[in-house]
Amino acid sequence: MTHAPFDARRRMLSAGLGSLIAAPALIGTPTRSQAQPAPAWKPERPITIYNPFAVGGITDLHMRLLGEKVGKALGQLVLVDAKPGAAGTLAPAALMSAKPDGHQLAVYTINSLRYPHYQPSSWHALNDFTFITGLSSYTFALVVRADSPWKTVEDLFAAGKANPEKHTYGTSGIGGSGHLMMIEIEQKAGARFTHVPYKGGAEWMQALMAGHIDFLADASQWGPFVDDGRARILAMVTEQRLPKYANVPTLRERGIDAVGQSPYGLVGPKGLPPAVVQTLHEAFTAANSAPDTLELLARYIQVPWKKNPAEYRAFAESYYVSVKPLLVKAGLAKG
Repeated sequence: MTHAPFDARRRMLSAGLGSLIAAPALIGTPTRSQAQPAPAWKPERPITIYNPFAVGGITDLHMRLLGEKVGKALGQLVLVDAKPGAAGTLAPAALMSAKPDGHQLAVYTINSLRYPHYQPSSWHALNDFTFITGLSSYTFALVVRADSPWKTVEDLFAAGKANPEKHTYGTSGIGGSGHLMMIEIEQKAGARFTHVPYKGGAEWMQALMAGHIDFLADASQWGPFVDDGRARILAMVTEQRLPKYANVPTLRERGIDAVGQSPYGLVGPKGLPPAVVQTLHEAFTAANSAPDTLELLARYIQVPWKKNPAEYRAFAESYYVSVKPLLVKAGLAKG
């Protein structure tokens, strides 16, 4: 099933991108005021952003909207190429054959800082990338269909205790933020469920609405479905209640100390020249702060995650080290 406003937004963004492809002359460098400096770098051909999740999800919509704005600012098309699978790590992996010239970029999720700890990879999570800018962060919750018999998170946990592994939940993949979050929740709640991985939010929402899975434990692709009454939040997996859903408790309030964390940003191949990094950071930061971008993020319960190149790399270096003990505890990595 699809959500009409969501579908309309997708058609609008797709149509916008299509018009840019059909008439690239419309994306020329915009008129600049005398006080506004020219970019430190100008792309010579279209820029491709590799998206780690399936077409139609919030990440896809976000990148397409940013791409339209950055394309106009830099005078070249910005195309979005989906590379779903492997817990969101195929997009940055695609940069291993890219030249460090700014024309190939990738959305880099926090999963890419975990994956090499438990799976052999042809790339290093820190050394093989240039960190450009933070973009946003997913908001996590436990969500069921509106007609689910479970009215509270206690009902969900009781079902997971009475019939271990009978009930199913969807996430973005093995070792992803939702999966790790559920491992922690299961350990603390004493309940067991069966994990069903998907390639992106559009897929797992279709699965939930069709009854193929019993609940979601992942990011806020569920937002519009909750807002129109087709889905229901049992608990937020956030540090505190959200103003939009002020009546929905957090897991912490229910005695389960678990919080979902999953920011994402933009990276390029290692060795990107400083001028390229500066230009891309400034262009994407401006696009990410535009009113219609903020409206799109708010619709999916997200906010900008502002990180300059140095701050983004510092975050990545710290998290890469600190996450390993959790992966070992979850049985996904060796000590």
